[in-house]
Amino acid sequence: MLSWDEETASRASAQPRPHLQAVPNVPQFSTHADAALNQGILARSEPQVNTAQRVQAADKRVINGQTDVNQLVPFKYKWAWDKYLAGCANHWMPQEINMQRDIELWKNPNGLTEDERRLVKRNLGFFVTADSLAANNIVLGTYRHITAPECRQYLLRQAFEEAIHTHAYQYIVESLGLEESEIFNAYNEVKSIRDKDQFLIPFIETLTDPAFTTGTTENDQKLLKSLIVFACLMEGLFFYVGFTQILALGRQNKMMGAAEQYQYILRDESMHCNFGIDLINTIKLENPHLWTSTFKEEIKALFLEAVELEYRYAEDTMPRGVLGLNAPMFKGYLRFIANRRAQQIGLEALFPQEENPFPWMSEMIDLKKERNFFETRVIEYQTGGALNWE
Repeated sequence: MLSWDEETASRASAQPRPHLQAVPNVPQFSTHADAALNQGILARSEPQVNTAQRVQAADKRVINGQTDVNQLVPFKYKWAWDKYLAGCANHWMPQEINMQRDIELWKNPNGLTEDERRLVKRNLGFFVTADSLAANNIVLGTYRHITAPECRQYLLRQAFEEAIHTHAYQYIVESLGLEESEIFNAYNEVKSIRDKDQFLIPFIETLTDPAFTTGTTENDQKLLKSLIVFACLMEGLFFYVGFTQILALGRQNKMMGAAEQYQYILRDESMHCNFGIDLINTIKLENPHLWTSTFKEEIKALFLEAVELEYRYAEDTMPRGVLGLNAPMFKGYLRFIANRRAQQIGLEALFPQEENPFPWMSEMIDLKKERNFFETRVIEYQTGGALNWE
């Protein structure tokens, strides 16, 4: 009987294979039977592929999905992926915007009226924390409950944009030399701002509660309600008094750096709102049992409350007319926007026959065209494609 060393030497002399490197402690097979055994071992070590278990686009769901959330493709919700790409193309950073003219104007005692200064500080007092609330809601709440990876991809981009917006407001506060403790605590100390945030917080707490899970009609409706509040009422309504005010300043060649940043933020928020509405409508389509008459009445009541809260904020920020604007003008504007948001999610208009008193705002939001806004860097700054407002 051959010893192991003899067997190895015999095989090596009979069948030299210099292109193979010897592996220590691993025997070489010398017979057809051994080779067949080796193939059997290799076959057993490879997992059996069951292609029927691969993710199918038709099996995906926005909520309560059972498919692997780590697998981005195959796409089912291409609209979410397209919005993610558009958000990336619209990337911007606050510190690249020149604030020198704003600083000079703010420091000039005659540069702005007291009403204009109040308007700016109230604006910043709301927004410096509003986008942080939105980011917390996405990262700690919404993302956890969405089971479509395409939608999750956009939510990650949206959360980053909320961080950029918070950065932008901080950058304006710092540039103007405002009292930071006053501005950042406005959401605790200014009633019109505090009331709006208190309206939102219960819906944040619902989704961020670690014990909250979807899968029942009651909880799925809670999730849907929170999504409607944030897409349609926070980003789609609560931001619009402030946007209009600062952009109106820019139209009068005042606070141009701040106005430019608000214009970028408005572009982002318009897309956030549109994404949220698409998400809401897809959940409705996939879960029609959630859209009951009782549920719709609850949503209408929230719309009416939000319009009233934002109108009170308009009154607080503009106790007198300023920039050719006044609070009563915003009553019609808020009703006009509320009608639009309601109709976008399948409700009837809440305030029939309301007109838009600010057609120039509608132009900024709605038109799909390149524009060199205030002769600044919007077109040049965008990193890919034409300026996209959706």
